Amino acid sequence: MSAAPLSKPAGAASLLQSDSSALPAATERAASDRVMMERGSTERADKGVHLEGEAFDLVGILSGLDETAYIWDLVSDQIMWESNAVKVLGVRGQRTIATGAEFRFQVAPEHARRRDDAIFGAERGLEPSPSTGRPYRIHYRFTPGGKRSDDSLWLEDRGRLWTDVGGRPLRARGIIRIVDEHLEDEQVKLQRTDNDELTGQLNRVRLTEAIASVVSRAKETRQSAAFLMVAINNLATINESFGFDIGDEVIASAARTLKRKLRGGDTIGRYSSNKFGIVLNDCGPGAMRIAADRFLKAIRNTVIETSACQLSATVSMGGLLIPDQATNVQEVVSCALQALDAAKHRRFDGFTAYEPKPGHATVRQRNIQIADEVTAALDQHRMLLMLQPIVDATTLDVKHYECLLRMEKLDGSRISAGDFIPVAEQLGMAHLIDRRTLEMTVELLKRHPEIRLALNVSGLTPANHEWLVALHQLTGGRRALTERLIIEITETAVISDIDQTIAFVDTLKELGCKVAIDDFGAGYTSFKNLKLLAIDMVKIDGAFIKNLAADPQDLVFIKALRDLASSLGMETVAEWVQDQETVDILRGAGIDLLQGYFCGEPVKASEFGNTYK
Repeated sequence: MSAAPLSKPAGAASLLQSDSSALPAATERAASDRVMMERGSTERADKGVHLEGEAFDLVGILSGLDETAYIWDLVSDQIMWESNAVKVLGVRGQRTIATGAEFRFQVAPEHARRRDDAIFGAERGLEPSPSTGRPYRIHYRFTPGGKRSDDSLWLEDRGRLWTDVGGRPLRARGIIRIVDEHLEDEQVKLQRTDNDELTGQLNRVRLTEAIASVVSRAKETRQSAAFLMVAINNLATINESFGFDIGDEVIASAARTLKRKLRGGDTIGRYSSNKFGIVLNDCGPGAMRIAADRFLKAIRNTVIETSACQLSATVSMGGLLIPDQATNVQEVVSCALQALDAAKHRRFDGFTAYEPKPGHATVRQRNIQIADEVTAALDQHRMLLMLQPIVDATTLDVKHYECLLRMEKLDGSRISAGDFIPVAEQLGMAHLIDRRTLEMTVELLKRHPEIRLALNVSGLTPANHEWLVALHQLTGGRRALTERLIIEITETAVISDIDQTIAFVDTLKELGCKVAIDDFGAGYTSFKNLKLLAIDMVKIDGAFIKNLAADPQDLVFIKALRDLASSLGMETVAEWVQDQETVDILRGAGIDLLQGYFCGEPVKASEFGNTYK
């Protein structure tokens, strides 16, 4: 007994978006007959997956060539399709779309996550109703031949999701329609959302989603894939010599060249200004090296016709295998960048495969832990200021205090800034710490009108204009506050960009602050830089102080620096002073100020009034 074909009603879409009980009686009886007929069959391939208990038979309802329908059991992941699904979607057979996992594998990698978010509500934060469900609508690219195929369709997927009372997805019902010809404007909009404007390749967001999709698939199937990070080597020289417009032409040309050398189903996207990421499906270590060599030769042999002249480019590449060497997006990108750096150091036009370094995973885990602790400490106000006195070398009277940052852990223990600031700088979190430290320091200046404080900032702060704006806002421009504040900048910050540091120092001086160079002598700053900067104070690195009594050669440097600083009107501070003998030597050398445990130990800022007067 078979169900008679039904003519296609105008409300086919609404039929799918209602519960099964709302189907016309004739349709329900036909569906029931069909389910009964199919229960005895053990063949699933190319006949569809029929879900017991669902009244569903759309044979003839969607008779067009450009749309089909489905019911998706999210508990078992089985999908029951309308009989024309294979023809509409252009797949090899019903087996290739019989489950949600199989269907998702054929969704373009850059759209897979977006499709999941639309169906399950993550992109809108909506919870489906157990009774009425929640509607969804999404457009995405579908590759019926699999990831290695160049053929693709643009689909509109419109349906409704139902959950149980606990919010767990139970089933989805929907209509899929081919929209290549019908929604051209929508495709253009999606293209702009997905692709980098300059190169036409995937932008960083979509590239990241494509990597996530490939990682997920590789972990499920244990089928190896690869990821290459490609950098244009000479772009900075081209920009400087010919201008950024010509540099953009080189970037676009390199993207086109790399794109032409991709296999069907591989993916390329722009990761940053001069870097591209390439996802290679079904790729082992040998195939990865062959592909990298193909890309290198293609770029090397391409003459780039720009509006200025003919140019050429070279690239370096780093690559890794998925999932053997990385099991999430962050690891993929991190390992690829490490391999790329290694490639640049070995030669300026080559490929390096990622090789795990002994202990590197441990260091990475420690960095992740520190980053999490820093974020939590900032959110929970567990960053503390400790105050250490800086005293007159002759009288040992306190002149001012240095603010030393500590991070308090949940167990009450404290971590010194030296243990987490370097990691925070690498992870781009230093500006958050500097801002919080500035807030606490200014608050302390307001509470104690008699106190003078020195605040050490990270090496990245001189380039951060927002920090200067925050300083002015927090102090209200009141010189009664700023004139009691000494900003300590590291010698490495001076070295990295002297012009930028000069501008930073000049602004601080205009606001009323004094400025000191911290850890002087630890780097390679020449004495000439002291003349260029309007510095008030030079702090001599403690490495020259701690063994002063036993190593008289350090005293030669200290005396020379003191004489130079004095001639430029700068005070000198000796750090790490530990004993009376060192104090006597420094006094004899003419050093102005001393800092160290001999002169006073750090105390919590909240206890300042009880310890130091």
